[in-house]
Amino acid sequence: MSSRSTYRALLGLFTFSSWLQSGLCARAYTPQSSLHSRQIAETLPAYKNSSLCINDRVEDLLGRMTLEEKAGQMFHAMLFMGPNGTLDEGDSTRNSTDFMMGTQLLTHFNLVGTITNVAQAAEFHNRVQQRAAETRLGIPVTLSSDPRNHFTENIGTGFDAGRLSQWPETLGFAALRDADLVKKFAEIAREEYLALGLRTALHPQVDVSTEPRWARISGTFGEDAHLTAELISAYIKGFQGEKFGTHSVATVTKHFPGGGPMENGEDSHFVYGKNETYPGNNLEYHLIPFRAAIAAGARQILPYYSRPINTSFEPVAFSFNKQIVTDLLRDELGFGGIVITDWGLITDTVINGQYMPARAWGVETLTEVERAARILEAGVDQFGGESRPELVVQLVKEGTISEERIDVSVRRLLREKFILGLFDNPFVDPEAATRIVGNDYFSRLGNETQRRAYTLLTNKEDILPLRNIGTDTKFYIEGFNATFLQNRNLTVVTTPEDADYALLRLAAPYEPRPGGFEASFHAGSLEFPAEERERQAAVYAAVPAIVDMKLDRPAAVPGVAEGAAAMLASFGGSSDAFLDVVFGVYEPEGKLPYDLPRSNAAVEANMEDVPFDTKDPVFKFGHGLRYAARCADGTPDNGLVTQGF
Repeated sequence: MSSRSTYRALLGLFTFSSWLQSGLCARAYTPQSSLHSRQIAETLPAYKNSSLCINDRVEDLLGRMTLEEKAGQMFHAMLFMGPNGTLDEGDSTRNSTDFMMGTQLLTHFNLVGTITNVAQAAEFHNRVQQRAAETRLGIPVTLSSDPRNHFTENIGTGFDAGRLSQWPETLGFAALRDADLVKKFAEIAREEYLALGLRTALHPQVDVSTEPRWARISGTFGEDAHLTAELISAYIKGFQGEKFGTHSVATVTKHFPGGGPMENGEDSHFVYGKNETYPGNNLEYHLIPFRAAIAAGARQILPYYSRPINTSFEPVAFSFNKQIVTDLLRDELGFGGIVITDWGLITDTVINGQYMPARAWGVETLTEVERAARILEAGVDQFGGESRPELVVQLVKEGTISEERIDVSVRRLLREKFILGLFDNPFVDPEAATRIVGNDYFSRLGNETQRRAYTLLTNKEDILPLRNIGTDTKFYIEGFNATFLQNRNLTVVTTPEDADYALLRLAAPYEPRPGGFEASFHAGSLEFPAEERERQAAVYAAVPAIVDMKLDRPAAVPGVAEGAAAMLASFGGSSDAFLDVVFGVYEPEGKLPYDLPRSNAAVEANMEDVPFDTKDPVFKFGHGLRYAARCADGTPDNGLVTQGF
């Protein structure tokens, strides 16, 4: 049977309940509805009858569920695709899909891996949903995804865009400061997600980057909490729509209450980075984006791994912390949605060949079942990156946690599925997906935004853009392949001394860390080592150099600013995007989303939770030049400006 025929057959299973829903109580008007359709609806279990109110359907289903089925809803596991889009059979390190769905009764999964074949990915999603339909209650799967629409060369906490449209990182949107553009991006990403069956976005990341050394700044909107709040509201509305419903993708806003103020800039994936600190007593600043997200309709919120130190809060990781989840998030901020933990708080595991202990900071001595209890007692609804439903069953049977407490969380989780329409039509059309995902229009907008987000930091003697470059012009390059220039009929040489210009794409400085997973985190000093600074200085002395500094986090590189003929900052852009900006095909429109410090020592002296407090930064938040306008004879014409936000 063809994928199209399979899709139609699967869809036919759900036609009885495909009436358009409106609000929480769906009453479809069908002027010529048949007696047969009504009879089918009347014989269905109430939870499968889309003419009933959602709350009624939730309660009916909840009343039919065993404790084991309820526990299965409370785990959000990783899902791998098998060969050619088949269900994954598992291996020595992970359970098979069939085991997780048929035995553990899980229905929430995070799709792992880059999507390179759209039709195959859509067919895989349908196979997963068909397997879910074969379970006792037929509860459909909610498939989630980490960010996968951004151009990135650092895969650690997201995925390569693959066949999806490729946009800059969120820092690039912060550089452009355009909420309408952010919403447009989110609407396009939503269409691509929907086509693939992805119904939950494990983003946005709204941490405020007040500690420049933190390794996860690339996924934020920068250092200004108010700009973050403005852009995040547009982001959430773009993914979810003005009204949350059957054409929405639920968002998971993270990392509550803000992961920015990490002690010494380390990251709490790792034991040496488990502490979050507030020497400036500035927690409220980090809550600004979360307040905005809740006001914009955030559906789910994810606390970070960190534990607060030297505060009035108990020094245990945020998802174990009732003061954070219940008192602050639910009671003070008024959030009534789903709270899901970050990945791996209960069970030790191996990631990319590296042993990773459970991130149970502050409660490391607790057993696995005791950790699960603490998380539930804190007010969390779902365990991220875990597949241990037997622990919840044990807690209830032993009397540690009541089944009524489990029902509170399961009710929230089921309600989300109903509102998304998953019970009424969980399948997708693979042929339609191939037309939607990464289509020419979506891709063009993403590529244009990569270019626009470039930020011009210096431009000595208006060297940029390079216009009227002949084929005999010689370029020395670093950080990208010569074919990008050769495809433009330009000449590449191997030494700076033989070149007319140098084009350098430099990764922001970091100190390499060991380990298969840890190595993907760019942490440590923001300065280049002395040997590298000397090497770069020799290039700058030999030839006019144009530098693209790829800023996945701030960099302390005054030598680049002083020595280069022009310095650009990028936040997720291809080599072709860089060259288009250099040659004036596009003009850089960005403004820095954070300060660029003068030295690592200046950063070490700052307070982790306070923005804009490094001494004498090389470039300040909001700095961004424009190309000079040029008259017909090529002379500059009063076009160079610097604007703050």
